[in-house]
Amino acid sequence: MNRQRAAWWFLAPALVVLGIFFLLPVVAALGLSLTDYDLYALADIRHLRFVALDNYWDLLHQHKFWSALGHTFYFVLVGVPLSIMVSLGAALLLNSPLVRFKTVFRTALFAPVVTTVVAVAVVWRYIFNTKYGLLNYVLGEVGIHPIDWLGDPHWAMPSIIVFAVWKNFGYNMIIFLAGLQAIPKDLYEAARIDGASALQQFRHITLPMLGPTLLMVGILTVSGYFQLFAEPYVMTEGGPLQSTTSVLYLMYDEGFKWWNFGAASAVAFLLFVIMFVVTAVMLRLGRRGGMA
Repeated sequence: MNRQRAAWWFLAPALVVLGIFFLLPVVAALGLSLTDYDLYALADIRHLRFVALDNYWDLLHQHKFWSALGHTFYFVLVGVPLSIMVSLGAALLLNSPLVRFKTVFRTALFAPVVTTVVAVAVVWRYIFNTKYGLLNYVLGEVGIHPIDWLGDPHWAMPSIIVFAVWKNFGYNMIIFLAGLQAIPKDLYEAARIDGASALQQFRHITLPMLGPTLLMVGILTVSGYFQLFAEPYVMTEGGPLQSTTSVLYLMYDEGFKWWNFGAASAVAFLLFVIMFVVTAVMLRLGRRGGMA
């Protein structure tokens, strides 16, 4: 009993911090989602009314919510596989014995993760610029007409995904690199002795051994793309024609543009439910496939 009591005393500071800065805000946001808390209630708490699940019901009947949810799933379905492939490819290159100065390349490829989004967005907006952008200049050299990358609803989403993949792939790359370095070298030596090609080694050794790492990276990446906000905010501000508005961007608009804190909290918890369901499905599929 004394050891258990001592353990709780050691855990107490961390539990207090989590309770104050995580649990309490979550409970408060859940309470707000059941009210019509808006600018008038902010000025005078007597204007606050309990509306139960009306905020959730209203959101489910709003076209803008379903549109934002569709955009978010587009980000997830396109961005997640692309991000994982780029991250795994970079990790395989860095793990290859043919690459020299690995520390330099690892630092350079990880640098975008710790770089401020607003700072690099300025560079990427110049790259995507219709008249003076580097990308359209290269396309012009091969006879392709300039494309309005951020002003055309058909190209704005792919442009943001490319930017988001470049910005965030370094984090997954480090995780994959750690997983690759944990694979026993004896397996590759035995496979080479048996005459296995590089592709066969990747298929029958690397991928199965990276199963748990792939599952973890997949869950983290899916969660990140469901919460995509900074990239569309700094690149297109949700446009053109609201074609890049994500669920989190909608929550920002409701809460900090229109001051509907109750509706914004409802958006947050609906997004949480969706992410919880998707994560649970991924874990179940991962267990069935032997990845967990």
